[in-house]
Amino acid sequence: MTPPGPEPEPGPAAEQPRPEPQPDLPTHHRPTAPLLTFAALCAALFAATALTVSVRHGAPLAVEQAAVRWSVAHRGEPARSMAGALTVTGSGPVPYLMAVLAGLLAGRRARGRLRAVSCAVVVLAVGQAIRYGLMELIARPRPPAADWTGTAFGYAFPSGHATTSLMAAGILAWGIARRARPAVARTWCVVLALWAAGVGLTRVYLGVHWPGDVLGGWFLAAGLLALALLLEPFALRRPNRS
Repeated sequence: MTPPGPEPEPGPAAEQPRPEPQPDLPTHHRPTAPLLTFAALCAALFAATALTVSVRHGAPLAVEQAAVRWSVAHRGEPARSMAGALTVTGSGPVPYLMAVLAGLLAGRRARGRLRAVSCAVVVLAVGQAIRYGLMELIARPRPPAADWTGTAFGYAFPSGHATTSLMAAGILAWGIARRARPAVARTWCVVLALWAAGVGLTRVYLGVHWPGDVLGGWFLAAGLLALALLLEPFALRRPNRS
């Protein structure tokens, strides 16, 4: 028998390096180029709409006047009551409750939910502040008060209800997308988009906004949502455990 030789020394193949610990990053990563492009497009469309309003000193276009006249002529019941009920959901506590729900869905465990809720509410509040500042800066008059159904306050452009409802819808869609299956998330995205579109259209139907005000609100909200998604990895980054 051949005497056993010395055991081979462990080589590089025998030594398995331990994997480096991965940083505790958010699980959702998005390419930045499409979001930047979309945000730039929304900013350009908003700027074009605002410039059109400004150079005309707030005077409505012919198509805007026609839309309000059509709305005044077609305000029967129950459509008017339904529009009034829908438009109420686009302001006040409802959008902020939607933002809170989005944060609760998006976060994990108590601390993560608190962070997500805070971020969602801050995004909505910042959007509100930007919208209000632009409204005061552009100072577009509303349609004649004789055509109103209900009450309205402040200047017209951009529409506060249109801006706020689309931002709230986008924030809640984000929260659902982080928790639900893709098919369920897509369904809810459609539902929320239809709700936000309905809120914006009621503002024209009720005679308190020109169509350009609603379009400006949608462009502003969509651009702000895109920017918020770009900042999401930094806002929701969890600190590394030491």
